[in-house]
Amino acid sequence: MAKVHPHQALSLSPYLTRERETFTIWMKSLVYHTNGCTVYNSNGQIVFRVDNYEKKCSNEVHLMDLQGKVLYTIRKKKLQAFGGSWDGYKRGGSNMNKEKPWFQVKRHCKMLIMGDMACQITVGCDKYRIVRLAGKGGFRIVNNLDGKIIAEAKQKLSTSGVVLGDDVFSLEVEPHKDHSLIMALVMVYGLIRRKIGQVSPSKELTRRNKGHTVKTNASLAMNEERFQRAEGDEPTHVQIEVQLC
Repeated sequence: MAKVHPHQALSLSPYLTRERETFTIWMKSLVYHTNGCTVYNSNGQIVFRVDNYEKKCSNEVHLMDLQGKVLYTIRKKKLQAFGGSWDGYKRGGSNMNKEKPWFQVKRHCKMLIMGDMACQITVGCDKYRIVRLAGKGGFRIVNNLDGKIIAEAKQKLSTSGVVLGDDVFSLEVEPHKDHSLIMALVMVYGLIRRKIGQVSPSKELTRRNKGHTVKTNASLAMNEERFQRAEGDEPTHVQIEVQLC
C-alpha cells in the first residue's frame, strides 16, 4: 500500500511547516471601531485576523487570512448549564460544510467554586487539552496521548523584559502542526475568556492609502527574537480538554 510521506503533505498546505514557528497575537482588530484579533508571523507580516463588525465576543466570528479569505467560521451554540459550546467550520474554497463542523468545543465547569473548567474539542481522532498557565492569559495546547506541548502562548516581552500589554502574546507552534487550526482554537479560547476586543479611541491609528498601520507596543515588537519559555510556570486549576475527531 502506498504511503503518504510527511514532506509531500506539507508542501500542499501553506499552514504547515517543518520548523517551529513563532507568532505574535494582538487581541485587537486593525479595523477601527471593530472587535477582533490580529496575528503576525516572525517577520512582522499579518497572517491571520479576525474582524468582527458586530460586537465583542459575538456568537459568530470568522478567522481570515490577510486578504480576508475566511478559513474558519466559529459559532457559539446554545449555552449549557455552567458552560458553553462552540462549533468550528472549515472553509474549502468558497464552500463551507454547514452540516458537519470541523471541530467542536464544549466547556464544562466541574467545580465552579474552585475555578475548575474542562472543555472538550472534537476534530478528528486526536485528543488535546488546553491548560491555562499561571499569570495573565498564558496557556498551552497539549497532546493527551504523549503529553507533548504542540503550542504555547505567553505575554510578549520586549528585548528589555518589559511586558508589552495584557493583550499581546507570543505563540510558539511546534513543527508539522496546522497553524490555521491552532489559531482557530486560540480564537475559541479568546472568546471563552472574552479577550477579543477593539482598538481604543485613545490608541494612535495611522491610516495609509494602501493599508492601516497601528502604532502600538505590539507592532514595535514584531521583529524581536523568539521568546524563551520561562522556567517554573505551573498550570492553574483551569484547563481545557481537546479532542480532535
